[in-house]
Amino acid sequence: MDIATQLLAGFATAATPINLLWAFVGCAIGTAIGVLPGLGPAVTVAMLLPITAQVEPTASMIFFAGIYYGAMYGGSTTSILLNTPGETATMVTAMEGFKMARSGRAGAALATSAIGSFVAGTIATVLVTLFAPWVAHAAVQLGPPEYFCLMLLAFTTVSAVLGKSALRGITALFIGLAIGLVGIDQITAAVRYTGGVPEFMDGIEVVLVAVGLFAVGEALYTALYEGKSSNTIQPSGRVHMSRQDWRRSWPAWLRGTALGFPFGTIPAGGAEIPTFLSYATERKLSKHPEEFGTTGAIEGVAGPEAANNASVTAALVPMLTLGIPTTVTAAIMLSALQNYGIQAGPQLFTNSANLVWALIASLYIGNVMLLVLNLPLVGLWVKLLQIPRAPLYAGILIFATVGVYGMRQSAFDLFLMLGTGLLGLALRRLDFPTAPVIVGMIMGPLAEAQMRNALSIGEGRWSVFLERPVSVVLLGVVLAVLVAPALWRRLARRR
Repeated sequence: MDIATQLLAGFATAATPINLLWAFVGCAIGTAIGVLPGLGPAVTVAMLLPITAQVEPTASMIFFAGIYYGAMYGGSTTSILLNTPGETATMVTAMEGFKMARSGRAGAALATSAIGSFVAGTIATVLVTLFAPWVAHAAVQLGPPEYFCLMLLAFTTVSAVLGKSALRGITALFIGLAIGLVGIDQITAAVRYTGGVPEFMDGIEVVLVAVGLFAVGEALYTALYEGKSSNTIQPSGRVHMSRQDWRRSWPAWLRGTALGFPFGTIPAGGAEIPTFLSYATERKLSKHPEEFGTTGAIEGVAGPEAANNASVTAALVPMLTLGIPTTVTAAIMLSALQNYGIQAGPQLFTNSANLVWALIASLYIGNVMLLVLNLPLVGLWVKLLQIPRAPLYAGILIFATVGVYGMRQSAFDLFLMLGTGLLGLALRRLDFPTAPVIVGMIMGPLAEAQMRNALSIGEGRWSVFLERPVSVVLLGVVLAVLVAPALWRRLARRR
């Protein structure tokens, strides 16, 4: 039976009234929890796992998938309007999206986010349909040296592009790396850099630091340095995209999708790496570089949002075809399959073909549902910006506090959030970029583990990174990112 016939059979299963209802409820819940910092899709799916005892497998997997990619849609809303990322993968969206909101273009930012998510999710779903086994096979050919070089590329790209100087970007990156190493060593299980504080044993939550740096830091900066200004946030006129916005967005959507899909298939940091790389790419290629970091560039929202959703959809490839989850949510969904006695892997497409193709078909349906849910609400969300500034930022602080406290019900986390807010205030006041801090936190421990695994493979030889073609190419790109801008400036001066 060919792919088209199997997909049609999947649509026949997914389009039954009960499965459509589960898909809609999942998308709605996912969108809602994406808005709340701390309540990510992994936590929600984990809390709802007991339904596997009452609901048949196809319906529950469609439900969980709806929560999974619905959260990616919802996370961008508060990133754009309140500078409060609902998910770590939407932190990049906050960088340009919030600046667009402040300059009166919140509607365009929300629209390009929703449409870009739909375009990327649909393209990625088509690719999952056509190339799932092949992509998964190619992904498992990569080893620890290649993963480490991928992360090194993300480090250098983000640090060199964000901020007014590479030195400031690298400084912010090392702050994030230091924070990310707090806790228990992944390999030796040794406790390090905790200062004797028991709460640091489990490490520092990335969402906590993101909320502190972005939301709390923004509120403190506004109160201290922009309190007397009357035009911090301009009222938004349009609640849709102009023709120029469409011209600037669609290439970014395609580039973001091309970056996000391959990263979703490999365990190299989830959706965060492609979103940051997409932002760096759009900043380099944009014909309006002066808008980045000032009034907000729409490409800086469109590209990362597309990369985010393409990566999320692609994460189903290794989960279904190899039984390898590349995200926490995918791992919990895998445990849901095991609750039914279903083993993910190469035989899944044969033994449980109806479930797999119904799940893939539900991705197409879910993307349409999420677009219908999100686009009509753009005007409603934009009205949030008409709230007076004092209660708006007070609400942001309350919102952040509830979200962070809800993660572990720990008062210590609230003090830590305030501390990272003060750090964000200092970084912004001194004109240091904050995004590299998050990059270092997320990928620092992963990069360390991959580097140590690579050295173990090479028996302690650093030359192991030069013995594999892919890692050599990646190292060459890293060197080019660091050296090329300086060489270009020298050539420009000589001319």
